Amino acid sequence: MTIPNSKQLLPIYDKPLIYYPMATLMSAGIRDICIISTSADLPKFKNLFQNGKNFGVNIEYIIQPKPEGIAQAFILAEHFIGQDDVTLILGDNLFDSNKLVESLSAGLKKDGAKIFVYPVSNPGDYGVLSRDSEGVPVSIEEKPKDPKSNLAITGVYMFDSKVVAYAKTITPSARGELEITSVINLYLKNGSLSVMDLGRGAAWLDTGTPNSMHDASTYVRVIEERTGKKLGCIEEVAYENGWINSEHLSEIASNFGNNSYGIYLRSFLQ
Repeated sequence: MTIPNSKQLLPIYDKPLIYYPMATLMSAGIRDICIISTSADLPKFKNLFQNGKNFGVNIEYIIQPKPEGIAQAFILAEHFIGQDDVTLILGDNLFDSNKLVESLSAGLKKDGAKIFVYPVSNPGDYGVLSRDSEGVPVSIEEKPKDPKSNLAITGVYMFDSKVVAYAKTITPSARGELEITSVINLYLKNGSLSVMDLGRGAAWLDTGTPNSMHDASTYVRVIEERTGKKLGCIEEVAYENGWINSEHLSEIASNFGNNSYGIYLRSFLQ
């Protein structure tokens, strides 16, 4: 599936996959966004989002020459991050959680990092957090063969600006990548890591396989049909945030004609 196209541009029900993490960031009030991808795929993202003005955000694009790990993003985006705190979200992760959005919106209360964990039945497929008897984080392992807990580290992270320097100090893992868990471990060791459990009432879908992509599409369809509200609708988020006005939303809706997406967007104008 990903030979002709980026996975993040494949459809999850009625939208490109990347719409869902984009909507999570936008719902949290984040307007300066950097998309990192390959030289072959970036033009496709630019064609989809342009500079982001249509959605009330500012988008920069950075080429990742080789897939050398998630933590490489901080090195590539050093100029974009500057002295600011930064939130990293994976382009193939779908979240449905008001608790997460509220936490992202609140930002970091002090220097350090914040991660979000979720209980799963297959923790060995993820980075895993373990705690002591008092609930204090004690270790983080990347795809362990013998997981110490069932708490998977989800694909959204918050860091202070020190993350760039930290990313430059780590070495590639056995699979040749700069692991995000290596960076998180540095914050754990210096006592500046906080952890939030998403737990019940939240949905986290990592679309790493065809089955999980199908599951995500089914989830989105069920929720949208039952609630009448769309998940991952960045135009709706921009409008509700006051980043675009009704005239602008009407123009966007007209591009979709009379299909269900256009009808949904126009429903906010009545």
